[in-house]
Amino acid sequence: MPWQATHRFAKISPRKARLVADMIRGRRAEMALNQLQLTHQRAARLIEQVLKSAIANADEQGRADLESLVVSKSYVNEAPTMKRWQPKDRGRSHPILKRTSHITVEVDVAGA
Repeated sequence: MPWQATHRFAKISPRKARLVADMIRGRRAEMALNQLQLTHQRAARLIEQVLKSAIANADEQGRADLESLVVSKSYVNEAPTMKRWQPKDRGRSHPILKRTSHITVEVDVAGA
């Protein structure tokens, strides 16, 4: 039975977060945590928190061996974009798109 955790409306662009989410997919949960701690990207801190939450969800129900957990799915979906405007010369304005993400990490027992 897979366990998952989600961080909705994370204030990071999905394109940046997907680079980090792709690194941990298919790895053992313990190895994924180590790799995220050594990665120098802002998205790694956010995904690390979600992964820890997914592991805690598996531990809470007590039916999972924490040593055998594997990151079965990790994906980042696009969330609503905040639209802002930057004043420019001659009375014009340019849009600023502040992108947000929904980060989801799912862990499962290896071999299941």
